[in-house]
Amino acid sequence: MKILLPYGFSHAVGALSLFVFLLSGCSQDQYQRRADMMKDHVENFYSHLKANRVGSAVHENEQIELMADQMADTVKKRGRMGGLGQVEREFALMKTARETSAQNWIALGQYFTLKQQPDRARASYQRVIDTYTNPTEQAYREQAARALKDLSIVSAPSPDPTH
Repeated sequence: MKILLPYGFSHAVGALSLFVFLLSGCSQDQYQRRADMMKDHVENFYSHLKANRVGSAVHENEQIELMADQMADTVKKRGRMGGLGQVEREFALMKTARETSAQNWIALGQYFTLKQQPDRARASYQRVIDTYTNPTEQAYREQAARALKDLSIVSAPSPDPTH
């Protein structure tokens, strides 16, 4: 069975690639290393998903979320100490990590929908709604909410047993 990667994959990798490109002038700094690590986690997430290794894919996405949490702590600490340029770069990478992990949870929900596992798809979409509560993440919550509604269409039992 051929697994099609959701639209979010190319969007996430594209956003990360652009971010990595923008930071390429500082290739040896910690931000570049973090951006590279995040890109690796995204690629691994989709590789695992394509190979039906869901647990490994979830682990990769959890690593992206952990990175975002660590970056949020760094932004808070450095924000008090000054260094606005560094804080802005760290904040941008943190935002990218959160957006990427939200997209990955949605992609996981799509995967479960295609695999006809509606309960797992529901849990993945609900994770986005419950976790990504910042105002800038509203689009992901709305996408997950729409997917939940669509899931009821896809997973509803057919009145005709031949379909």
